[in-house]
Amino acid sequence: MIAIDSSVLIDLLGDDLRAEAAEDSLRQALMRGPVVACDVVVAEVVSGLGYGAELFDTLEDAGIGFSAIESRAAVRAGEMQRRWKERRKAAGQPVAAARAVPDFLIGAHALLQCTALITRDPAFFRDYFKGLKVIVPQA
Repeated sequence: MIAIDSSVLIDLLGDDLRAEAAEDSLRQALMRGPVVACDVVVAEVVSGLGYGAELFDTLEDAGIGFSAIESRAAVRAGEMQRRWKERRKAAGQPVAAARAVPDFLIGAHALLQCTALITRDPAFFRDYFKGLKVIVPQA
């Protein structure tokens, strides 16, 4: 099972300039097995594109399933965000900037419940989720 990140799904559904690369990555992933979006990805796509409940029909039409975040992934996400904050603090960088819990939830879900993640943010996910296979859409 392969997870898909919000940014890639927004590229695909929002008809972004990167939609073709997102579609190619999705098609290749679907040939290897199921592709899923977690609860956080669904919420971010609804927020970003204005979809409502019909998003699930759209995902189903695209061959994308749904996989809820398990408690162990939620715990790992919190641990990874704490580590991120500690690293920023040690480097003298502001802790309140940039990475919020959703990014860590998506990464932990992909690492513990899936085999890979389709994302446009490979550096972050490789850094904090060692062992996670990252698939980057290529234009």
